[in-house]
Amino acid sequence: MADLDVLAPDSGRLAERLARLSEYHDSTLPGWSREVFSESYRASREWTRSLFAEAGLNPTVDAAGNIIGRLPGRAGGGPALVTGSHTDTVQNGGRYDGIVGVLAGVEVAQRLRETGTRLDHDLVVVDFLGEEANEFGISCMGSRAVAGTLTADHLDRVDGTGLRLGTAMERFGSDPDAALGQAWGPSDVHGYVELHIEQGPLLERSGHGIGVVTAIAGIDRLLAHFAGRTGHAGTTPMGDRHDALVSAAAAVLTVERIACGAPVHGVATSGHIQSTPGSMGVITDQARLWAEIRSVDGSWLHGARRQIVEEIAAETRARGVELDVEWLSDQDPVPTAEAVRDVISGAAEGLGLSWRAVPSGAGHDAAHLARLGPMGMIFVPSVDGRSHCPEEMTAPEDIATGTHVLAATLVQLDKSPARAL
Repeated sequence: MADLDVLAPDSGRLAERLARLSEYHDSTLPGWSREVFSESYRASREWTRSLFAEAGLNPTVDAAGNIIGRLPGRAGGGPALVTGSHTDTVQNGGRYDGIVGVLAGVEVAQRLRETGTRLDHDLVVVDFLGEEANEFGISCMGSRAVAGTLTADHLDRVDGTGLRLGTAMERFGSDPDAALGQAWGPSDVHGYVELHIEQGPLLERSGHGIGVVTAIAGIDRLLAHFAGRTGHAGTTPMGDRHDALVSAAAAVLTVERIACGAPVHGVATSGHIQSTPGSMGVITDQARLWAEIRSVDGSWLHGARRQIVEEIAAETRARGVELDVEWLSDQDPVPTAEAVRDVISGAAEGLGLSWRAVPSGAGHDAAHLARLGPMGMIFVPSVDGRSHCPEEMTAPEDIATGTHVLAATLVQLDKSPARAL
């Protein structure tokens, strides 16, 4: 087996590359905004592709827009070890979410080459297209295409301007129709491991350097339409009003209250409300609310979805407002593979690191790769648990530590027969 100390990452190089990638962002917005299909995202991916080439990964871009690099193993072909993440961000986002996993994968591949360490399996590193939630209501675009779960209905979704997702992909240089038929098969993946920042406070609070992810939360996102009746704000009695915005506001509290009642793990967020006509002197006749619920507990998630609709509908009817609920996306919780969890924890212990088992409340490309083979995730601490904001921060030494654990995990998985995973 490879000397794991030899595969320690070049932490200075990692930090330099992270700083370099963060230069690609929308300078008109706070933080580091690099949203899917934006010009800053387009420019950053040119740099990322050149980085793959510099590391000896011979990059290609598939029909869905994923950047894929491959380091050949001794066996040549066959099921590959796969790692990676994404480099797009939410608006006003941070510099670490997803990016750490891509740059760590590149660093592991480069250290393998520099030390003359050859795996038996090919090592594939991927920068997946468009992992973050967006106005099309479909996250993890690239990993869905790889997993075979991207559909024609997804491509027909439109953003707030009426732009179709398939058209946006074409304009970005992808081939959406071909992306629908490019799915990998189980025989292509020996195992998938993704390094990621935790995006929460558990590791920092407990003092553990490594998180071994037990499951990735399921996510249900909804768009609720409220149709009331406009009227004069000064002359319409309160009992005669059919105020769409008040119904939407009540729905926000309903969503929050139901999540607070989750027995194990459940969270809910109301992210956006639109209303018309938007005047303080006029009662609102139309409102729309975007919200989501998440949990690693599938039974609670499905029950909460039903409960939210029932309770919002009852409250809305009482106000004489009409309701229509559209579920934009749904994703069941995905457990990580026990055998991969054992390898990750063993790798951490072998490097003298403390670890703890943690759930992931965030969605990840890994959830879709689990359809193709054994999947695991490694978390490193987030300072103050902050993420999806400009203050998002993970210490350079924690990134280097996580990258070392990723290398050790991949080396061990390389030696593990498929039947043991």
